[in-house]
Amino acid sequence: MSQVEVALKIKASLGECPRWDEKEQVLYWLDINAGQLHRLDPKTGEDTFLQFDEEIGCFSLREKGGFVLAMRTGLYTIDGWNTERTFISDPEEGMDKNRFNDGRCDERGRLFTGSVYPPKDYGGASIYSLSPNGDVKKWIKDLLTANGIAFSPDNKTFYYADTPSHAISRCDFDLESGEVSNCSVFHQFPHGNGRPDGASVDSEGYYWSALYEGGRVVRVSPQGEVVQEIAIPAKCPTMVAFGGADLKTLYITTVGGRPDEELAQYPDSGSVFSVRVDVPGRAENRFAG
Repeated sequence: MSQVEVALKIKASLGECPRWDEKEQVLYWLDINAGQLHRLDPKTGEDTFLQFDEEIGCFSLREKGGFVLAMRTGLYTIDGWNTERTFISDPEEGMDKNRFNDGRCDERGRLFTGSVYPPKDYGGASIYSLSPNGDVKKWIKDLLTANGIAFSPDNKTFYYADTPSHAISRCDFDLESGEVSNCSVFHQFPHGNGRPDGASVDSEGYYWSALYEGGRVVRVSPQGEVVQEIAIPAKCPTMVAFGGADLKTLYITTVGGRPDEELAQYPDSGSVFSVRVDVPGRAENRFAG
């Protein structure tokens, strides 16, 4: 097995949402708490960022260039690096405790994104889709923290995790209509050894999940069985992305805003890590709007 390496030594407060741009051969990623969208060039090691005045929960690249952003105050686009935001919609307007969290696009260029409800005293988070024409639909509700959104290679399965429940769910997905239906638990992790956070699906249809407070990422078969585990030198990995020219480099974001005793044990917490894997991932779908 390949060794886990530090791809970018940095103390991100809440590193998240790595996205490989196969055209530029760079890795985009977020520090949610800092309101920053980063751009890492693995060849040079240079990391630059855009600063925003609020948290960005997730983003996707756009087909026409730029990004679609799911932020605390709603959904936005920017046309390129360091350009002005254009507001699209805020499906959770008035829900001041919520912010958007995980998400990614399907093959038709829709953005599926979910929210997080930090008080966690009831299921106040949901998962929505944003169509390229700006239409928004709610598909899943009564969640605490929507995470791990991903699609199977045949576009027939939609995955998501409700992180505090320690469960990953699998749903039927209709690519033509964008409908999500018939959801059931795909894999239930035991309590006390990590919770499923962000995820990605490889070219064989295996679901890779970062286990927050579990210090590892796992590869789960289409049948829901954990078939591989990779220990990460940080207790809180948050999400994975496949990158590199052959899409066999797995990038992992982590959390640096942790207790002092944990940081003493894991001094590289907050960094972006990488490890070579045997099965390649797939290029990320881009937002068509």
